[in-house]
Formats: sequence, structure tokens, C-alpha cells
Amino acid sequence: MITLSRIGQSIHSSPTLKINEKAAQLRAQGESVIHLGGGEPKSCAPFGAIVAASNLLNSGEIRYTPSAGTPALRKAIVDYTQTFYRQEITPKNVIASNGAKQAIMTALLAIIDPGDEVIFPAPYWVSYPEMVSLCGGVSRVVNPESGYIPTIKAFEAAISPKTKAIILNSPNNPSGLTYPESLVSDLVQLCERRDLWLIMDDIYHRLTFDGYPMLSCFDYAQSFDERSKLVVINGISKQYAMTGFRIGWAVASPVLIQAMNNIQSHFSSGPSALLQHAAVAALTGPQSSVESLRLTLQNQRDVLVDLARSIPGLKVEKPHGTFYSFIDFSAYEKSSHKLAEYLINSVRVATVPGLDFGMEGHLRISYCGSMKDIVEGFRRISWALGADGSDEIEIGGKRVRRAECIK
Repeated sequence: MITLSRIGQSIHSSPTLKINEKAAQLRAQGESVIHLGGGEPKSCAPFGAIVAASNLLNSGEIRYTPSAGTPALRKAIVDYTQTFYRQEITPKNVIASNGAKQAIMTALLAIIDPGDEVIFPAPYWVSYPEMVSLCGGVSRVVNPESGYIPTIKAFEAAISPKTKAIILNSPNNPSGLTYPESLVSDLVQLCERRDLWLIMDDIYHRLTFDGYPMLSCFDYAQSFDERSKLVVINGISKQYAMTGFRIGWAVASPVLIQAMNNIQSHFSSGPSALLQHAAVAALTGPQSSVESLRLTLQNQRDVLVDLARSIPGLKVEKPHGTFYSFIDFSAYEKSSHKLAEYLINSVRVATVPGLDFGMEGHLRISYCGSMKDIVEGFRRISWALGADGSDEIEIGGKRVRRAECIK
């Protein structure tokens, strides 16, 4: 008999990766799938990053690196922090990891003891609760009174003697909304007063629209020194469309960075030398690809919002950034898992259930694919919801009747 540990039995697979797998399986079977659940831009990585990786690969000299990252990458992150956060740091404040996800997980392992509580607002990234559970911690979710923006009073009310950290992701996955400057400022000061860790998940911070600023949490801190409990997470995956390169980082006090380095040295060692080399080229090279991606996403966001609002009953807040929208479908179906299954089964449109982000009745719908997919996806969604009044729809050259759909 196979007996698994408590963690082995309790941790579930990532729902976003699960939907990716199902979409890939259907495509392999020749199905015409529209994937609106993805979390990666379809644009190419910066040319300089590809050339840098190719040159190192051709040299054949690809070796181990320091567990906290190569000196060149850590220096590039220092410069990046100066440029985009207006904060002077040193390489002792930096650790590079296999993606921003690992940076968050390693930070939590260095901070959280069993029974400690971690607060984050809903809607939240699907991995936060599972990451906290992996550390033996307890998640405390702050629910907004209305919309998707909580108040500072709600955070204060959630704090208990067991609270150890707060996580804030802005712009937010899945809503695409940025948290107000006043809330970020108040949270930084609240954590300083209550001696709590504040983990800022800034992976989308350069992908904002309509003039929404890139906030620097350092601007609101009394100081950033060895006693600071401010942790900033970032990476190359989203802004440079380099998701498969798996390079992220954390900026924090040298005390925490050293502890994270110790953990990472045994957990995974340093990130790939090849991919760190590419990351340096992306961070230090021309930045035009980031602006090009941002403008493309803003345009596609506008189209998606118009299409969603054209379907009676759907409610969508216009995203301020990222490449996600969090649409309220509760007028049609309260169960987001049931609705997501219906859409993939009936019209081959992949979405992600809102329940996995802490809010039922919603679906996370991405607009980082092609414009063609966005338009076609909403054509199918509109038909599946019965909003266009027709009994048949053509999908991938096949005629589908409403009576044949599984509800």
C-alpha cells in the first residue's frame, strides 16, 4: 500500500497548468481549441537574449553557477531595481531563482513556521494558498467589500498574533487591476508598525495601461536595510515574453537573501547558466520589446472588454495591466468549474475557473494570445451562453448543434 505524506495528499496541481494540459490534449486529437486561459505572451523573446544564449550554447562552456545567481545577473538586477524602483541596492540584496514562483516559495520557506498565518487579498494567484500550505502555514484571505480592491481596514482586521506576512500582487492576477497608491503605501507602513513581512509580487509591474504608474513600494518604506521586512519579487517571464526561460528574482534584506540562498542551494542549486546569460541580455539590452508588448496587450484588452460587455449579463472591470480579465459570469452559471467545463466541452474554449482564484462565478480570460483567438473565442462563448440566438455554430469546420452540447 502506498502511503503519502500529509503534504503529498493535500497539495493539488496548478489549475492553470491543468487547463493547459487539457487544451494540448484536445489539439493533439485534431480539435479546434481556442485557449483563453493562458498565462504567457505569444510574442518572441528579445533578439539579444536569444543571441546571448546561442553564443554561450555554441561555446559548450555551460557550468554550475552560484546558487544565488551569476554575478552578472545579480548586477543586472541591481541596475534594474535602480532604474524602475529608484532604489539603490547591492548584490547582497538579490537572489535569482528558477522563475518568480520559486523566489516566492523560497522566501516563504525562509519566513514561515508551521502555524504561521499569511494574508493575501482575493482574487489571488492560484499558487499562494498551496505555497503557504507547503510551509505548514495557514492562509488568511481578505475579501473586498465590493469589486476587487480591499481596504486597509480589512487587512488590519485580518491580522492576528499568528500573522507573519502579507502578499500583494499588483497589477493583479487574475483581475488585471492595480492596487491604489494609497493602499500600497498604507500596507508598507502597516507591516512596518506590526513587524510583518510584506511580499510584493511585481511580476507584471511594467505591463500597465492607460497611464497607470509603476509603483515602487520602496518609496513608502522608512528605510531599506538589514532590518527591513520588505520583499520584492520580479522576473523576465511576463515583460520580456520569456516564460520558458524560468528566471525570476527576489530583492530583500541581506539576512533574508542569505537564508533563501541557503535553502535554494540544497533545493535546486542555481538557475541554468544558459538562461541566466539570456536574462542578463534581456535586462541590459534594448527595452523596446517590452513597450511593444505592452501596447499590443492594451489594444487586445480593449477588444476583449468590448466583446465581453456586448454579451448581456457579463460584468467585467477594465484591467489596468497584466494580460488577464476576470469576468463575472454568475448571471449564467454560479459554478465557475461547471462553466469552464461546459465551454471547453461544448465550444472548445479554454478558460480558468474563478473559484481557484478565490472568487466563484468568475472566469479568468486571457488576452495575451492572438487577436483572432480573442474574437473567435468570444464568438463561441456568446453562442454557448445562448446570447446570439442561433441553434448552430461552426467550430473548426464542423457544425455543432446546441442540443448536442453537454451542459
